[in-house]
Amino acid sequence: MNSLPEAAARRPHGPIATVLLAVAFVSGFLLFLSLGLWQVQRLGWKHDLIARVEARVHAAPVSAPDAAAWQASAPVDHEYRRVSVRGRWLPGLDTRTQALSEAGAGYWLLRPLHREDGGVILVNLGFVPEGWEPPAPDPDATVEVTGLLRLSEPAGGFLRRNAPGQERWYSRDVQAIATHRGLTDALPYFIDADAASAVQAGTPWPRGGLTVVRFRDNHLGYALTWFALALLVAFGAWRFALEERRIRRHWRQRNTELPDGSPQSRDVDTR
Repeated sequence: MNSLPEAAARRPHGPIATVLLAVAFVSGFLLFLSLGLWQVQRLGWKHDLIARVEARVHAAPVSAPDAAAWQASAPVDHEYRRVSVRGRWLPGLDTRTQALSEAGAGYWLLRPLHREDGGVILVNLGFVPEGWEPPAPDPDATVEVTGLLRLSEPAGGFLRRNAPGQERWYSRDVQAIATHRGLTDALPYFIDADAASAVQAGTPWPRGGLTVVRFRDNHLGYALTWFALALLVAFGAWRFALEERRIRRHWRQRNTELPDGSPQSRDVDTR
């Protein structure tokens, strides 16, 4: 802000300009304050999510939900829960989706499992390198799969859309895969198999148990940034009001009398 001698050289703002500036200061303050409060809410939600997921991934496995149980609940009630399911593999219907894991670049190998109590579940057996061919599963053998329940990943990956007709998959889109494979009774989620469930005899692939359970938690930093901007706007408004008051006081004195005591015409800019 200008010092008083410099500020006195200009005329005070008119009523319209003063109102517009006040509205701008108040709007900016409320905007930054609301964004900070929203990030605080997000912070609480994120910490609840992390705590909930941590409890689920280390809990004893429960039965994977069937169609009725899924429809009677919200998807977030099941996400990252450890589940188990028994059934038979459906051979010849594997799907590979592009993957980048701690094992390198390659694919996730998804295979449909016809569960004993009805319905089909896509199972992500884990990471496989490019060019590796899995042995054909025994369609008559009953297997038990344990892993983490995951929600579908619709559409595709970053800037890449799935192209089922070309067998190009960039995300684990359960509905698209089920439709392309003719799995009419597929459940709308998939299971990330753990290492024991994914192992194939005589080969290190697929490598299961590579689910990354990690969430970005930058909400506190964002909240502090928005609150700091709100305080900066409030400080700017206070400084503006203080300087405007000084200028108006100066102009009132100037318009009251001249240095020799004679009256002076009022010429305050009222724009």
